[in-house]
Amino acid sequence: MTSASDSNELTYGSYLKIPELLSLQQCRSVDAETGAPEHDETLFIIIHQVYELWFKQLLHELDAIVGLLETDQLGAARHHLKRVLKILKTLVGQVDILETMTPAEFASFRDFLANASGFQSAQFRELEFLLGVKDRVRTDWFDDDDAIRLERRHAAPTLWDAFLGVLDRAGYEVGDDALHRDVEQPITGDLTVQAAIIAAYDDEGFANLCETLTDLDEGLQEWRYRHVMMVRRTIGTKPGTGGSDGAAYLATTLFRPAFPDLWAIRTAF
Repeated sequence: MTSASDSNELTYGSYLKIPELLSLQQCRSVDAETGAPEHDETLFIIIHQVYELWFKQLLHELDAIVGLLETDQLGAARHHLKRVLKILKTLVGQVDILETMTPAEFASFRDFLANASGFQSAQFRELEFLLGVKDRVRTDWFDDDDAIRLERRHAAPTLWDAFLGVLDRAGYEVGDDALHRDVEQPITGDLTVQAAIIAAYDDEGFANLCETLTDLDEGLQEWRYRHVMMVRRTIGTKPGTGGSDGAAYLATTLFRPAFPDLWAIRTAF
């Protein structure tokens, strides 16, 4: 139990662990002339560490949103979804900072990254699984703890499944196929679900929730697009670090919505 004296000793730096935080940017590169790390590696590390912090917050928010949907708290769920959208905009904005680094500046330290690759971001894979993007399972890229978390996420219902439960409890016919689908498979279009969503648009609360979920899907696709263009701008058609396909693979993820039914209904109004 925290005492009053402990609280009195608390400072901004100790609360946020600033010394520990600022010690985590450990460059691996060495300038051939000066022996110092390459200048732009610090930026690269900080940007990606910040990405991981935002991924942590996104998972925190989306898990809460699933819980809110499961208890039919639609207003609160939409409030937290709006926060998620703001975070996605921040992720996109960070690409602007990375794009200030020229191909030559990235090349000055790229070889020092060895096999490290963004494909090894366990938290981003968790995000994809939580949003129903479950078409690529490579837990062998991760250490044991991350692999266990990913297996658990992959086997768990998604945000979309929580949304379908909301529709079902409200009396909209979403069908047994959707309600009892294999949650380890990607989300695919379902005509019965689409009819239920169209009917739900007569209710302003449901319509607003559907539009906010569509905003989320669009925001994720915007981040993917900016990411692939940043990679193309920085390394062109070269393979990615760790032997990945780099921009070639990332391009295959574009324009693949997480929630296809929300896009399919656009022609119905």
